[in-house]
Amino acid sequence: MDYVQQLKEWLGSERVTTNPTVLEHHSHDESYHTPHLPDVVVFPQSAQEVSEIMKLANEQHIAVTPFGLGSSLEGHAIPYQGGISLDFSMMNQILEVRPQDFLVRVQPGVTRTQLNKELKKHGLFFSVDPGADATVGGMAATNASGTTSVRYGVMRDQVRDLEVVLADGRIIHTGSMTAKSSSGYHLTGLFVGSEGTLGAFTELTLRVYGIPEATMASRACFPTVQDAVDTVVDILSAGVPVARIELVDERSIRQVNAYKETSYPEYPTLFIEFHGSEQGLAHDIDFAQSIAGEHGCTEFLFETDSKARAQLWDVRHNMAYAFIHKSPGKKMMVTDVCLPFSELAGAVVDAREAIDRSDLDGAILGHVGDGNYHVILMIDLNNPDEIARAEALNAHLVEYALSRGGTCTGEHGVGVGKAKYQRIEHGEALDVMQSLKQALDPRGILNPGKIFGA
Repeated sequence: MDYVQQLKEWLGSERVTTNPTVLEHHSHDESYHTPHLPDVVVFPQSAQEVSEIMKLANEQHIAVTPFGLGSSLEGHAIPYQGGISLDFSMMNQILEVRPQDFLVRVQPGVTRTQLNKELKKHGLFFSVDPGADATVGGMAATNASGTTSVRYGVMRDQVRDLEVVLADGRIIHTGSMTAKSSSGYHLTGLFVGSEGTLGAFTELTLRVYGIPEATMASRACFPTVQDAVDTVVDILSAGVPVARIELVDERSIRQVNAYKETSYPEYPTLFIEFHGSEQGLAHDIDFAQSIAGEHGCTEFLFETDSKARAQLWDVRHNMAYAFIHKSPGKKMMVTDVCLPFSELAGAVVDAREAIDRSDLDGAILGHVGDGNYHVILMIDLNNPDEIARAEALNAHLVEYALSRGGTCTGEHGVGVGKAKYQRIEHGEALDVMQSLKQALDPRGILNPGKIFGA
């Protein structure tokens, strides 16, 4: 691998490594997909360095797989063709905060928590919360969303401009700092969600928001999942401006109680957060509580104190850890479909029935305020039968969603896990996507195997 030596001469051996431990760290993400080692891990510090790396890789047909923190859930960061794992952890600077424009300019290795810590000094916050403390570059690459998307939108709604290094080393900007533009193709929207298959992000300009005057959080329990989902639909139909509205089923509550030694009521539960003025929030909560009562709500608690709110959300935030901690030797598989609101209740009920039929231990949770829900399964990767049943269950959930106008992934992205559903979901539009890929990356070096499959 002569190119490795060439990279070391350019960047130094401390930023170009074939150390086995480092290679192993970059061989997987948080998903259950099979790991694969890169040939080398490279840590760039500037867009110009990324450009030179790309030129070399393009000339020699070397695969390049961008890497943030490895928190993705569909194998996005796994370098199945070896080559270069391009780690952006050294490009983690907050370059500029523009409070009057409600914008921030950052490098891709900046994490969500790091960003919000800095923004808080200016009375601002970044809205996208996927749960993991992911990098903003990775979040843009997968079009992440999470708990707050019902109010503020997904990652694609927050990105005003991207600095992108293309496969041939060209450095481009996709947008501007303005709130709108009718000039040219919407390249920013094209690159957000492209999962490193069209270019590597080296700078992002993001929309941010003022910290709300008041925040209230509620927890509401229901006899059935159907009652909980019907409440969500009615709250949104009534125009109640919720910032988060999350569903956790009784199996999930039971798992957290075992993990945290708590005693939360083991019923389908909605976690709701409201942002706004104190006077407005009081009215919103009363309205939401009355709607929940119409659907058999058995308990409705709300908190304004920050510590009490954190306790109220404790169940939702500790869900994944509760399952991982209580399932030694197993790997977490998380499904990720999204449906129109009118189909959501039926989908969640069908998912519960499908889990029971599979004889697997599974729980349902999700950002039901935007039609997105997940099933958590803990599976033994050494048990072929268990893997087969889990994959069959995932396929059933995807097929159900697609047959009702939904999508195979609401926020995790395609990666390798959802590539097989792309033709079913997009039809001939997938050919257009492949044409764009061919135009921007004719030698196929950028994150090969992702979105379109092998």
